[in-house]
Amino acid sequence: MKLSNAIRNRIKYYLKLNNMKMWDLCKYSGIPCSTLSTFMSGKTELLKLDTLLHICNGFNITLQEFFSDSIFDTAEQD
Repeated sequence: MKLSNAIRNRIKYYLKLNNMKMWDLCKYSGIPCSTLSTFMSGKTELLKLDTLLHICNGFNITLQEFFSDSIFDTAEQD
């Protein structure tokens, strides 16, 4: 699985876990909804690390928690 798809899957997981919509994540993370939407739809493949950190802050988790899943064990470079 490509790394970008693994990240999308984790974002979807945390959205469901926290019973949040994408709009909620944008509000809590401070990331423009257009940025998140274009990544989640696959129109862009890469997220900057600081953007991912803001996403983690929106979920109230650390980067370590975000990446602590076996999905990243076999993730391939985009």
